[in-house]
Amino acid sequence: MTSLPTAFASLLLSFFASVTSPVAPAALVAAPAPVVPVQPVAAPMAPAAIAFEQHVLEGYTQSGLVTAGLPVLVYREAVVGFYNMQHRGKISPDQHILTIVDFNQSSTSKRFWVIDLREERLLFKTLVAHGKNSGEEFAQAFSNREGSEMSSLGFYRTGRTYTGKHGLSLKLHGLDKDYNTNAFDRSVVVHGADYVSENFIREHGRLGRSQGCPALPSPESSAIIRVIKNGTILYIHGPQTATYNSSWLNLDTAVKAFAHDAGLAAN
Repeated sequence: MTSLPTAFASLLLSFFASVTSPVAPAALVAAPAPVVPVQPVAAPMAPAAIAFEQHVLEGYTQSGLVTAGLPVLVYREAVVGFYNMQHRGKISPDQHILTIVDFNQSSTSKRFWVIDLREERLLFKTLVAHGKNSGEEFAQAFSNREGSEMSSLGFYRTGRTYTGKHGLSLKLHGLDKDYNTNAFDRSVVVHGADYVSENFIREHGRLGRSQGCPALPSPESSAIIRVIKNGTILYIHGPQTATYNSSWLNLDTAVKAFAHDAGLAAN
């Protein structure tokens, strides 16, 4: 996964120093990538880059994510990918819904978030299952291979809904070569499942597992699917031990896309 740039670390610490919530520092502690020591920045950040990082941090706090269990660095990765995909025409310019899964966290945690980036609002936070061959309580192994019954990391575009054995379900199109591009053919979809519940956790000490699908609690799945269907972005983040290198996480191109949308100079 991506490491924390020194310039962003400095801005991050300065930003959270201004946040009055007593739990704000937890957003730093919970981050899956190590926070580098703050050192003098060798070269100043370009104005557009500063504006982008401020945009990320303000969106994070305004959406109520500081206390929602989503690490700020995972959110930042997802936003970087969102701008890159919008810039390359993978999603509509009018699209503003972003879904994030953090498989660095225990399956007993609510590690699935749906965020309205335009309104800066957290729409859903809930449990989500990983593939049964990815691990027990924690997802540790990932695959793009047919029949692996593992979860796949990276960015997805949501597709159309259909009604199957799990009720209303949502097709996914993997956008990360070598990581999730077989998702559609593997029938990796968003669906509800009875094994995704607090009761299952109490009985087994972990969440139930899927055949690779990001399965949701049955009572919530239909409402979530109706919000995220038809061309929104889903980002599945993994642990530091997982290999994941994606062009969607290119910061320079994301900043340029943001600057274009905001009417700023890129440099």
